[in-house]
Amino acid sequence: MDNETVSEWFELYGDDVFHFLIYRIGPSDAEDLLQEVFIKALKGFSRYKGNASPKTWLFSIARNVAIDESRKRKSNKWMDTVPYDDMNEPSTDLTPEVILSANEETKCIVDCIQSLKPNYQDVIILRGIKELSVKETAAILKWSENKVKITHHRARIALNDQLRRCKDDEQTRSSQRA
Repeated sequence: MDNETVSEWFELYGDDVFHFLIYRIGPSDAEDLLQEVFIKALKGFSRYKGNASPKTWLFSIARNVAIDESRKRKSNKWMDTVPYDDMNEPSTDLTPEVILSANEETKCIVDCIQSLKPNYQDVIILRGIKELSVKETAAILKWSENKVKITHHRARIALNDQLRRCKDDEQTRSSQRA
């Protein structure tokens, strides 16, 4: 039963967990970490009590896997270079200029999210990108709903500051090229 259930959860929630991992860690390792999340879910299935939704439980596992990966990267002093063009499959009717601009914008957003402190990254991804409710986010992060609201507000301010800096840097670079 647990194999079937976890397989069903993979079909239902795999994409959401994958996108969380992309924003949290980067696309280069997201597939491997996605597998790790579902292997941990399968191994820990007997501990799943059903108090939270399966999606909430899987995001909790994904968050812990992402934290472990971040620690491993820091201890190895290894920086991940992110191939951003793999993140979005562009439509074939777009011009190369539009695709390049979209990839640069995506790179800027991902860089800005990844530059935030881990708690801010988590709440931005879960609330802002994955559009989970305050209650679901609180369950995943093991926070109070009030802490989710406050941290999300602060994280949005920090992200907007980072995005402004990124945009200013890009404008400076393009004016230097001209």
